[in-house]
Amino acid sequence: MSSALHITGGVPLSGQVTVRGAKNLVPKAMVAALLGSTPSTLANVPEIKDVEVVTNLLSLHGVQVSRTDGVLELDPSAVTTAHHADIDAHAGDSRIPILLCGPLLHALGEAFIPDLGGCRIGDRPINYHLDVLRHFGARVEKVESGIRMSAPHGLTGAKVELPYPSVGATEQVLLTATRAEGHTELRGAATEPEIMDLIAILQKMGAIITVQTDRVIRIEGVPELTGYRHRAMPDRIEAASWGSAALATGGDIFVAGARQSDMMTYLNTFRKVGGGLDIGEDGIRFHHPGGDLNPLIVETDVHPGFMTDWQQPLVVALTQASGVSIVHETVYENRFGFTGALNRMGATIQLHRECLGSVPCRFGQRNFVHSAVISGATPLRAAEINIPDLRGGFSHLIAAMAAEGTSHVTGVELIKRGYEHFTDKLSGLGASFDLDDE
Repeated sequence: MSSALHITGGVPLSGQVTVRGAKNLVPKAMVAALLGSTPSTLANVPEIKDVEVVTNLLSLHGVQVSRTDGVLELDPSAVTTAHHADIDAHAGDSRIPILLCGPLLHALGEAFIPDLGGCRIGDRPINYHLDVLRHFGARVEKVESGIRMSAPHGLTGAKVELPYPSVGATEQVLLTATRAEGHTELRGAATEPEIMDLIAILQKMGAIITVQTDRVIRIEGVPELTGYRHRAMPDRIEAASWGSAALATGGDIFVAGARQSDMMTYLNTFRKVGGGLDIGEDGIRFHHPGGDLNPLIVETDVHPGFMTDWQQPLVVALTQASGVSIVHETVYENRFGFTGALNRMGATIQLHRECLGSVPCRFGQRNFVHSAVISGATPLRAAEINIPDLRGGFSHLIAAMAAEGTSHVTGVELIKRGYEHFTDKLSGLGASFDLDDE
């Protein structure tokens, strides 16, 4: 069943929302429980679609999963194989199943992943993952419904060098190497806060992992890991999304649970654009202080740069800045598809194939539309919108909240993948909308 929102905009969003565990960590932490010989406990877990998907996948493989008040108990003592058709049915368009492969190869000697989907924001190939698993000794073969992997002789440590600091491939190495025999050296690793939180979880389980300079991670394999007790880091993407919503609508939002140390690059950018900040121990207040917003030049990058998932909500806010802003996307090659709807709403956004940032990126001279020029400030007006992906979809909601008139927004179920109870939160901030199930 698909859902639609009828949003009457033009009202500043004001009030408080709470963010819980990060979408980009919690599903991976759940997968890590497969590596343990005893149960694990994960706290601060949000109610989002990705958590539901991983719960179902783990349950299919014999993991007992129970939930009480945001706390998951995961018992992997009876791990077993699952039917390929069941995995395919429960995976949906999630790309999480690829991360189960390393732990399942350790536990069962075999693993299967269906043909994978995910948000259409770029190629996001799984070849990084498959190459990583081959490095560790896995046998990979294509079958009719997906990809089957086996490791009849176990997995062994390897030297792996990533051509780009991919978060998913780094997670794959960590989840595979911790119980592989011998030493693993990973070069070109991603070092996002969610990666570091996953490393903290694995260390609690008994893993030996050293993070060195220049994106080098070394792992000494151990024969056994135990369960963990961990509180997931807060979702810095959702926190920043609410910050951009406050800017775009002229509002004032306190994001309880937001953590400064994970968001410093975003907070600097927010302040440069003219947003008001009050940073506390229990959260961060984002507000529009009045007056004109400042145009900016922003380049996305891997951590510690400006996060690609922060870009789309910020673009909506930049349509309300006085002057010309430039956004250079260097992480995903196709992340400006959402701007078509913004232009129909009155924004002036031009897309370019050239690198309009300070340095050429890997998408330069490759015919990818990966730079945007935003001229503002432009009043936004209501429109018919179909949500294309998770972050672009939330950006469309922000635009509809800022626009004059009533927008009809379809496909909002996509937003449930990463934003917990977002309609309840919008209501609490004073948004005016009706929700239909179509």
